[in-house]
Amino acid sequence: MRFRPCIDLHHGKVKQIVGSTLEGENGVTTNFVSPHPPSYFADLYYRDGLEGGHVIMLGPGNEEAARDALSCHPGFLQVGGGIVPDNAQQWLEVGAAKVIVTSYLFEDGEFSMERLKALARQVPRERLVLDLSCRRVGDVYHVACNRWQTICSMCLSRNTFETLSAFCSEFLVHAVDVEGKQLGIDAHLVACLAQWCDLPLTYAGGASSPADVETVLTAGQGRIDLTVGSALDIFGGQGLRYQDLVKYKS
Repeated sequence: MRFRPCIDLHHGKVKQIVGSTLEGENGVTTNFVSPHPPSYFADLYYRDGLEGGHVIMLGPGNEEAARDALSCHPGFLQVGGGIVPDNAQQWLEVGAAKVIVTSYLFEDGEFSMERLKALARQVPRERLVLDLSCRRVGDVYHVACNRWQTICSMCLSRNTFETLSAFCSEFLVHAVDVEGKQLGIDAHLVACLAQWCDLPLTYAGGASSPADVETVLTAGQGRIDLTVGSALDIFGGQGLRYQDLVKYKS
């Protein structure tokens, strides 16, 4: 298991928000706003050797902030948010190690293989990460799109990951029901991901204590990586210390 650090951007600032509220009627729920620029965190992660971190643009108006992070140490961080075939190469050229793609893969609330193939024509497999964030419906994890508001018919399974692995080099999966809420890890999902996916995969959602980190380590059989947001002390949290997670870097 590796700790994969994040830099979440909202309105040009490094923030921690509850992602499922981005399109909510009552506005975005914000857990933390950093006084530091994105490059501050990019340099911190670089100095601590935490490879595979991701910069996520949560909505428009974050392009300049993302470039600030990526240009600090070119080829070190991944970037996601609004990535499409027309701009993917541009993000790779300004310093992204890989691009993370979410919304573009879906059309009218369903996964589009044609869109994935169009993306693959522009982005080499080794530089593409697919985001398959999900919600649990009964005993099944359905992929969620449209900023996690729409539940797709696509379900996470070994067959799903095997099919998509032909196009990408790793996956990112947010457990939408607990993301940003510090409610604890979805241990069942982590265990399933370890069984279903053979490529590197980063789990996000709910980590709030050292016990949660241990849960990912054990339930994920050491194969599932972890990213932590709102609970981390560098993002105003009290449940987890950044320095305690730096050791999980290989």
